[in-house]
Amino acid sequence: MSTADDHGMVRPVCPSCGYVWYRNPVPAAGVLLVADGRVLLVKRRWEPRAGDWCLPAGFMEAGERPEQTAVRELQEETGVIARLTGLFGVYAGFDDPRVRAVLILYTGIATGGEARAGDDAVELAWFPLDALPAELAFASHRQALAEFRERLARA
Repeated sequence: MSTADDHGMVRPVCPSCGYVWYRNPVPAAGVLLVADGRVLLVKRRWEPRAGDWCLPAGFMEAGERPEQTAVRELQEETGVIARLTGLFGVYAGFDDPRVRAVLILYTGIATGGEARAGDDAVELAWFPLDALPAELAFASHRQALAEFRERLARA
């Protein structure tokens, strides 16, 4: 059974106890790391979309701030340590079959570490902003990269 609330949202409701299942988004954070006109991307190890490229990002852990998540995920997936330089944007993720996500994306600069694929990545590469791979895993990542290129063109 489902019901609509005052805002028109339809949610599943248990017919015997009335429990309403809220499928609320899960926060994720990542880093848009650009150097010399190239952006750092990782090739996904796991489904969904294993083998496609994406920005280094991942889900927040309990007790983490989004900034901590972004730096941690970058280091886990790429070996790169970074300092965040600002909030780039916030994106709704609708195309991950596991969960609805809210991607909090920061800009940053590398401050250390050794670039290597790790954790959820099988490969990493620096791509020119005008020659990104066709196999980008998520629409929110495609949108963020397009917005980044647009901002650079206006600057």
